[in-house]
Amino acid sequence: MNYAGATERHATAWAAVGLPSAHESARLHVLGKATYTDDVPELQGTLHAALGLSARAHASVVGLDLAPVLAAPGVVAVYTARDFPGVNECGPILHDDPILADGEVLYVGQPLFLVVADSHDNARRAARRAAVTYADLPAIFTPQQARDARAHVLPPMLLQRGDCQAALDLALHKVRGRLFVGGQEHFYLEGQVAYAIPREDQCLLVHCSTQHPSEMQHVLAHALGLPSHRVQVECRRMGGGFGGKESQSAQWAALAGLAAHRLQRPVKLRADRDDDMLVTGKRHCFYYEYEAGYDADGRILAARVDMTLRAGYSADLSGPVATRAVCHFDNAYYLSDVEIRAACGRTNTQSNTAFRGFGGPQGAIAIEYIIDDIARHLGLDPLDVRRRNFYGIGGRNVTPYGQTIVDNVIADLVADLERGSDYRVRRAAAARFNERSPVLKKGVALTPVKFGIAFNVTHLNQAGALVHVYADGSVLVNHGGTEMGQGINTKVMQVVAHELGLDLDRVRITATDTAKVANTSATAASTGADLNGKAAQAAARRIRERLAVLASCLYGGGAAAVRFAGNQVHVNSQVLPFTELVRQAYLARVQLWSDGFYATPGLHWDPVTMQGHPFSYFAYGAAVSEVVVDTLTGEWKLLRADVLYDAGRSLNPAIDIGQVEGAFIQGMGWLTTEELWWNADGKLMTHAPSTYKIPAVSDCPEEFHVRLYQNANVEDSIHRSKAVGEPPLLLPFSVFFAIRDAISSVGQHRVRPPLDAPATCEAILRAITAVRTAH
Repeated sequence: MNYAGATERHATAWAAVGLPSAHESARLHVLGKATYTDDVPELQGTLHAALGLSARAHASVVGLDLAPVLAAPGVVAVYTARDFPGVNECGPILHDDPILADGEVLYVGQPLFLVVADSHDNARRAARRAAVTYADLPAIFTPQQARDARAHVLPPMLLQRGDCQAALDLALHKVRGRLFVGGQEHFYLEGQVAYAIPREDQCLLVHCSTQHPSEMQHVLAHALGLPSHRVQVECRRMGGGFGGKESQSAQWAALAGLAAHRLQRPVKLRADRDDDMLVTGKRHCFYYEYEAGYDADGRILAARVDMTLRAGYSADLSGPVATRAVCHFDNAYYLSDVEIRAACGRTNTQSNTAFRGFGGPQGAIAIEYIIDDIARHLGLDPLDVRRRNFYGIGGRNVTPYGQTIVDNVIADLVADLERGSDYRVRRAAAARFNERSPVLKKGVALTPVKFGIAFNVTHLNQAGALVHVYADGSVLVNHGGTEMGQGINTKVMQVVAHELGLDLDRVRITATDTAKVANTSATAASTGADLNGKAAQAAARRIRERLAVLASCLYGGGAAAVRFAGNQVHVNSQVLPFTELVRQAYLARVQLWSDGFYATPGLHWDPVTMQGHPFSYFAYGAAVSEVVVDTLTGEWKLLRADVLYDAGRSLNPAIDIGQVEGAFIQGMGWLTTEELWWNADGKLMTHAPSTYKIPAVSDCPEEFHVRLYQNANVEDSIHRSKAVGEPPLLLPFSVFFAIRDAISSVGQHRVRPPLDAPATCEAILRAITAVRTAH
């Protein structure tokens, strides 16, 4: 049959990738019909759980009287560490992280016991009735204290190249200083939540808001003494994750699973916002001591930095975070002689964890601070100092950890942004403004980004997917990535639609499910679309190739010449609907589903020598920010931001630009308003929206210009695109250094402002006072 008269889009012109398609759940989000874990319909007999939390930072538990809890209205059961059939442990790497404290508490807010009741409110009220007797033990709260006490959760790490001390000794100029950069609360809109449902034959289904369903399956199986095939974890979507639901959702999943398994009834554990913030870890804060040598033009000849992270009471993911910080200290700059140390300080605070950027932002901001210091000392524009130290000048293209950079576009990208943002004109205008303005001061800064893409641990760089083509021609996809609003499902749908020549509405993605794709990696490290897109592409391609062979047999011509485009199949000068070929394939018993697998090639890393090829490629970007600071109050405002980001050949420009915008504002919050504060007893006092300030709409600049840099990835990534999840979070370095620039003008730019992050109004005033005193 000849279908040539059907509606046709030319096969070679058709595409589903590279288009600004709407988020696949956008309509459901707007209508309030998107199902999150807490929205899953509760089965009859569902019980609700709550946590009993420690009131001490470090203490032995001398007595734990739970009788008042059991006697509370609606309470069905109370569980402690002794009630796990398997192991009471949920550490993602080391086995040092108890699900429930057992005999010793290590931070204020550590879960001691689990209450199960007939309602959420009854469970929460009952959890407050426990009588706990403590014997206090010495506690450490800050990374500086951990550094002085040599208290580490992991052995310190060191990366060296050249002879740093000799180069420092020979340098014409030297700078030395200290810096503190605070942590950050994830503040996902949907809190931690898990809903566990017992199934027949000792099986368990757990709906969990998590970035890592396979890790949840692993923890649940071990905690309950079950094989993994009896535990199924499902996640349709999250209301944000940012790394906070990579490893730390395990505690909530395990506790809901414990109660459901013991009681053989459905159990939901949903965190109250205060409890969530008290219990869970955050972005690691860093304390730095640094030293650098440089010449009269600002070229760095040697750099040394000693970084101490606030790891918290357990290792969690602090090791990989520290490794990434070490590997991102260089940012966009070639460092010939360098010494980078990092230590994960053990503190009696929440165990810090993954957060968007995963240590990369904390590593890179240190070298930017050093360069800003150098520019102040030499009286140069910081951009000129940055440019003179870029990778690529004179063939300098090997990182301190031994990876050769083959995709460097930073010089051209920065030049593009410098022109497009009128950087030089605005710097001059800010200087004129400051001369005649005694109170308000403006600052302008341009900062670059080079960010490596891949998991630090090589074996995690793998993904799987399933693609099903049904007899009516509709397509269902399942992959190992998780959707947290970042658009991974939309991009994977585009990849599959493109591969099969279909419109996007012909493809649908189901919930991430450990019963469908096994042994998945976390959706993290900006690898979600890269890994899962490639896996889904491989699965769809196998189906397409089978259909092409069938079309060739039925209509003649070679299978390689068959084209799929515009919901049609072009074969031997004939055109037929995709649905018709699928129907014929079903009748011919051709397999219409396939699995796909992808492992990122070429990666290797030696954690002992800290040498290797840890990243598949680098994403680049730069931003210019202009601020005005009130020197009497410390208040400030971002007036304008210009951003240029290298997304490669973007799979979806609309989603990618949205990700860049969101990352910029989130990173700005980390560096300016989001201050974590613990009192003298180690209790986190910023544990609610009333005490913790995330950016609001009013904090966004009136002029916010975001562009994507046109640059195909040199590596064979999915359609030559580049990751866009984490790297843009480093772009608001420009905001921090614009604020520092404004403060510096108080002393005619002759004094290095001692500005720590977050640059709150109080921190800004302290820095202004220091500049005035020194000047």
